[in-house]
Amino acid sequence: MADIRKRIVFHGRVQGVGFRYTARYAAESLGLTGWVKNEWDGSVLMEVQGSELLVNKLMVRMNTDRFIRVEWVDSEEIPLKENERSFQVKY
Repeated sequence: MADIRKRIVFHGRVQGVGFRYTARYAAESLGLTGWVKNEWDGSVLMEVQGSELLVNKLMVRMNTDRFIRVEWVDSEEIPLKENERSFQVKY
């Protein structure tokens, strides 16, 4: 399966609940690359890259945490970043 890259905005109770660190841990465990950061409006922005199956597994994981409550997401596919090797939390 070919790699994809998605830009995803998570809305809901996603700040102050460990979302970014949960995302980093889950992404690293799945071998995905990208980054995640809080936005000024209370949402969380993520860019994630890897196989579509693993990106979908990450999305499921982010919706099953007991403290995080994702109410909706905005998502779009974007171009791959060829030399990215890790998943980071941005500040």
